[in-house]
Amino acid sequence: MEEPFVHRIFNNKQNEIKNSMFLSRLGFAKENPDKKIAIFDKSIFAFPIRHYNEPDTDKLFTERAGEKKENLSVLEMDEYSVFIGDIYQFGKAVIQVSQPGMVSQKEMENGFKTGWYFRVLEEGKIQPEKDLQLIERPNPKWSIAACNEVMYIDRDNLWGADELFHCTDLGVVWRKTLRKRLRGF
Repeated sequence: MEEPFVHRIFNNKQNEIKNSMFLSRLGFAKENPDKKIAIFDKSIFAFPIRHYNEPDTDKLFTERAGEKKENLSVLEMDEYSVFIGDIYQFGKAVIQVSQPGMVSQKEMENGFKTGWYFRVLEEGKIQPEKDLQLIERPNPKWSIAACNEVMYIDRDNLWGADELFHCTDLGVVWRKTLRKRLRGF
């Protein structure tokens, strides 16, 4: 497999960032005092460029990067090769996969092409067109695809929900949702 690669970076207004920038702990998340902890779990949204490769469009899939409002358009990564807790060196910053991206009806129909979120562990300068270097993979069982399966497809599998709930690298909101399911709510 090729090295994961950040092809393009977008801010929250979907303006492309072409030069280096400082990535703070908040990343691209919006300040929300009511959800102080949860916002750090969603500091950066990444989405694979290959998911834009649909036959019914005239645009090249690389031209469509940013349509999902992602902050990072990535190559050589997808929901099957990215795992909860994966830690990557990205320029001078260190980021960690925290949870799958949001799921709409369209994603459910198109095979859960959801992307994923990162939290920022160490702040630093980043820039587009750079490799992401995998530093650590603490949870090789919990790919983004496996998490989506437990959460949305195999909802009656309480054993799987319990195992995923105990993955401490999983984002706070997802863990709360799983705890409710396990308690019967």
